[in-house]
Amino acid sequence: MALESKAEETAEPLPEGPTSTRAKPTLKTISLLSGLAVPTVSRALNDAPDIGAETKKIVRRIADEIGYVPNRAGVRLRTGRTNVISLVLSTEHDVMNHTARLINSIAGALQGTPFHLIVTPYFPTDDIMKPIRYIVETGSADAVIFNQTQPDDPRVAWLMERHFPFATHGRTRWSDRHPYFDFDNGAFGEIGLNRLVRAGRRNILSIAPPLDQNYGRDTVLGARRAASAHKVQLRIAEGITSDSSSTRVRSRIVEILTADPSIDGIICSSTSATMAAVAGLESCNLRLGQDIDIFSKEAIPFLNLFRKEIMAINEDVKEAGEFLARAAIQAIKEPHLPPLQGLEVPRDDT
Repeated sequence: MALESKAEETAEPLPEGPTSTRAKPTLKTISLLSGLAVPTVSRALNDAPDIGAETKKIVRRIADEIGYVPNRAGVRLRTGRTNVISLVLSTEHDVMNHTARLINSIAGALQGTPFHLIVTPYFPTDDIMKPIRYIVETGSADAVIFNQTQPDDPRVAWLMERHFPFATHGRTRWSDRHPYFDFDNGAFGEIGLNRLVRAGRRNILSIAPPLDQNYGRDTVLGARRAASAHKVQLRIAEGITSDSSSTRVRSRIVEILTADPSIDGIICSSTSATMAAVAGLESCNLRLGQDIDIFSKEAIPFLNLFRKEIMAINEDVKEAGEFLARAAIQAIKEPHLPPLQGLEVPRDDT
C-alpha cells in the first residue's frame, strides 16, 4: 500500500528531465518518474498478481507517455517469455469481414496486458504446420492462436505433445483437452434451412465451408438434419466453398442455377461468397427475395446494406477474439488450470 500511495503522489504530473532527453526510456526512467523501485515497475508491466491494480495503471500510463518499449531480448532473458502472442491465419480467409474483426478484437483484448499481437500469415499452398513449427522452434511467441481447425488437426496434436500454449477458433476431436472458442455452425446450418423453409423454399443449395474443416462439417450436418425433418431437398455446391474467390463463386452459381432453375434457396457461410452468389443469381435474372432467398452469417452488420432481402445472422467475432486472448494468456501463465472453452450458440429470433 505504501508503494501505491507513493506512486499516486509522485506520478502526476510527470517531472521534467528524463522525458526531455533523447535517451531511450528504460525501466529506470519509469522508476524515477513514479517513485517505485525498478523491480516493482518491471513486475507491474508484466501484470504480476501481487502488484495492485492502481499501481499497474500508473506504471503503464507513464510507460505510454514516455514511449517506453520493452527490450524483447532483455525480457526473454529475465522471464523466459517474449510477451508475444501470434495469430496464425491463412491468406485466403474472409479478410473483408471475419478475419479483420478477429484481429481487431484480439489486439484490443491484449491492451493493458504485457502481451502484444503479431499476425503470422501462411499461403493456402503451404503446409499448415510450417508457421506453427517456426514459431515454436524459434521461440518467437509465447502462444499461438489459429482457426480453420480440422477434426484431427495436426497443429493441435503437435502443440499438445510439446505442451506449448495455444488456443483455437474452432473445435477438434480433442476439444475437451485444449482452449477454444467456437461458433455453433451446426445450429447455424439448421437455423438457415428452417428460415428458408418458412419462406417457402424447397430446393436448397449450400455453399459450405471446406469439408475438411470442423466448421464445414458441422454446418452441413446441421442443415441436413433440418432438411430431413422438413423433407426438403438439400445439395452441397460442388467446385466451390464459402472460402472460394468471389469470381469463382459467381461463375459457379451461374452454372448451377442454369443447370437447375428449381433451386430457390441458398445457405452461405461467408459474407464475400454471399455477395458473389447474389451477383450470380442476378445475372441469371432471378430476383432475390422473390425467386430465390439467401441465408448467411456475418461478423459485421453489412449484408442488409448490400441487399435488404438477404437473411443474415450475426457471429460475434469480437467476443471470440476477446475470449481467445484470455484463453491464450491463461495457457501461458497458468497452464495447470482447466483450459478456457467457449461456444456461441446462435438463436433464431424470427
